Amino acid sequence: MTDQLTPTDRSADEPSNAFAPPSRADRVKSEIMAGGSVTELNDDELANGWTGFVAMAAIAGLFVWLAFVNIWIFVFVVGVVISIFLHELGHFATAKWTGMKATQFFLFFGPRLWSFRRGETEYGVRAIPLGAFVRIIGMNRMDEVDPADESRTYRQATFPRRLLVISAGSMMHIMIAIVLLFAVYSTQGEITAQDEPIVMVGAVSPGLPASEAGIVADDQIVSVGGIAVTTSIELGDTVRTFEPGDIVDVVVIRDGVEQTIPVGLGSNGAVPADDPLFGTALLGVRSYSPALYQDHGIVGSAVNSVTDIVPVSWESMKGIVKVVNPVNMIGHLTGTNDDLSSRPTTLYGVATVSDDVGNSGGFAGVLYLLAVLNVFVGVFNMLPLLPLDGGHAAIACYERFREWRSGTKQRYFADVERLMPFAMGVIVVLAMLMFSGLYLDITQPIG
Repeated sequence: MTDQLTPTDRSADEPSNAFAPPSRADRVKSEIMAGGSVTELNDDELANGWTGFVAMAAIAGLFVWLAFVNIWIFVFVVGVVISIFLHELGHFATAKWTGMKATQFFLFFGPRLWSFRRGETEYGVRAIPLGAFVRIIGMNRMDEVDPADESRTYRQATFPRRLLVISAGSMMHIMIAIVLLFAVYSTQGEITAQDEPIVMVGAVSPGLPASEAGIVADDQIVSVGGIAVTTSIELGDTVRTFEPGDIVDVVVIRDGVEQTIPVGLGSNGAVPADDPLFGTALLGVRSYSPALYQDHGIVGSAVNSVTDIVPVSWESMKGIVKVVNPVNMIGHLTGTNDDLSSRPTTLYGVATVSDDVGNSGGFAGVLYLLAVLNVFVGVFNMLPLLPLDGGHAAIACYERFREWRSGTKQRYFADVERLMPFAMGVIVVLAMLMFSGLYLDITQPIG
């Protein structure tokens, strides 16, 4: 790190080419440090013509299609998009409130699909759904701005204002989580570590005995062959007390009505021949026990929705440490590690899990999943690593410490360009985690 002055503080005899047009490499560096595009367009260049509207209509059509294909994944994806939007709204609102100039507010990255300008800000949607960004001018020394706007840059703001703006996105995630937890706790109750003592059918395998006999998803299995079952483990153990080909009475509750369905059990041939389960009796259902919820009043829901953020944040921190451990990642890729708590995953993987969560826990279950995800993202985003928001917060704290240690009122500006190799290393690690997680999510689905 070195002491640096802002452009307005440079001496008058500095060479006139100090503000030469930035090279492509300079723009890439600046975009990495700024967390988004630094290229501004004129009004006649905005993507608001018919092509933009076609692109937006296509995106809307994809959401409508997803709603018909799987309602729970649709709810989850919409919740994620709203969370991303509110994250950037946190940065944008605090930047405007503190007097900074925000010139872009985009959902997603990549090429512009559609945009419009209101005042000094361009709003719009881009093509790659991997996040969003707000462009605040002068995020660091590498960001060239019009000298007339220097007083409104991020780098010229006071330490409290810089820290507020850069932390606002993660604070918004925590606020979202609190609201979602309150919605769940006040309507359905707080989820506990226990399950209800009932067995529900999550899905039936086509062509297997349960499907052929007429058992369907959402049936509650009460007993098999006169033996009561209260957990999925009990269901499997009970079925295997019979022999393949036996006809047993399976008592189910469907739409509040108890029914007895005779089922001719099949033989389990889906496992290797040396597996102890090979050849045992098979029903052919995927079952689960719904989570047990503890009821709360309005006050209790409000209190617990706030206090529960602490343990969820702690679990998120432990999860981050496990996932970034290269030994764990290699173990999952080679098949020697099956611990889901240390497995890298992506939003695609979590979205597939939301289907199971929605089927078992309903709307409240998906909201709870979104709450946990928001806490995780809020905590992860504040890690002191560039180009994450936490990296910018760490730089602001470092600058403030150097100012305090100097004992003068002169501002200290960190030379962030020296951190570029470190930032690129972080990006490489994140890319490895993303592609590894995507590979595992596709080849070894969690749900």
